[in-house]
Amino acid sequence: MISQSDIFIFIITIVITALFTSYVRKQLLDADIRDNPIISEHRQKSGTPTMGGFGILLGVLFVGLLLFTYRANSYLLVTVLMMVVAGIFGMFDDLLGFKVKEYQKVVKNDGTTPVSIGLLTLEPGEEARIASDKAKEDYEKIVEEEHQLTLIDEIPIKSETSESEKIVTQLVVACFLVISSVLGSSILGIYIGYLMIPLAILAIIGSINAINLIDGMDGLAAGIIAIASFASAIYTSTITGTVASLPFIVIAGASVGFLVLNHYPAKIFMGDTGSYALGTGYMVAALLGDSLVFSIIALAVPIISVIISLMHRVHIITLPVEPLHHTLNYHGMSEKRIILLYWAITLIVSILALFLFGII
Repeated sequence: MISQSDIFIFIITIVITALFTSYVRKQLLDADIRDNPIISEHRQKSGTPTMGGFGILLGVLFVGLLLFTYRANSYLLVTVLMMVVAGIFGMFDDLLGFKVKEYQKVVKNDGTTPVSIGLLTLEPGEEARIASDKAKEDYEKIVEEEHQLTLIDEIPIKSETSESEKIVTQLVVACFLVISSVLGSSILGIYIGYLMIPLAILAIIGSINAINLIDGMDGLAAGIIAIASFASAIYTSTITGTVASLPFIVIAGASVGFLVLNHYPAKIFMGDTGSYALGTGYMVAALLGDSLVFSIIALAVPIISVIISLMHRVHIITLPVEPLHHTLNYHGMSEKRIILLYWAITLIVSILALFLFGII
């Protein structure tokens, strides 16, 4: 189980990351680096500093180097360095986001009957963002023929790297780890040798995308990673030893430290800088600590969210707003309740997994 020294490191990481995050927030405000959410329900968050993942990176880097001089834990060093590499790639995506690609209209149904536009049906008084090509075509027809929609806002949409470019970037990040250390790894004690290479690449890419997608509400991603990482630390400390659990302890501490300013209502957002770093670090720690199966189970909520979004994109299901947590918000569930629900499910799944694996 988790030792007293690990708890001490966990607390120290929380404090250090919170201090770094506070410093980063001040610098971001001074540099006027702020978010501009495209989700209509979140427009009130405009102006919140983004790219706060630098606070996480500084926290884990400081603690990681400090502990390495004391314990010489190579697992922790590799995890921290991989998080820094991934965070830098995420930073470039964040910087690209400050360039406006287009302005999307936000309309309101001022009529007395429902209006179908794109994949949505707007009831009287409801608002929606005109995003898809079909919605844009429908909007022009509705404005010309029915005069039921009123333009109430135009939202700047940031430029983003394409999906293929993101996968290539994530592949580069994953290959850094493969080159460095996974060839001797096993799963559940079964040595799989070179089969670990594609598995490691897939796991890291999947983890980055899962955390990146779930990072859409205040504290949602950081809270999930904190819970899943602490559960994975308990698992690895029992199965593999404290050497393998330490990276998870540091990641959990950094996530909680970031939550000090990122909890609802958030005073800072992590951006892709943070989601790339946390997604990478979590799965690197799992691969090095031989906790891959358990850690994937603990990350069930973001993974299922990715699966649902993929089903939406290939038209197996239809979501009014993607991803799922925004759909729940669209249908009236408050952001705070969604965050607590997702955290609770992650905690329950993690406890059940610890029980099923015989840890508790």
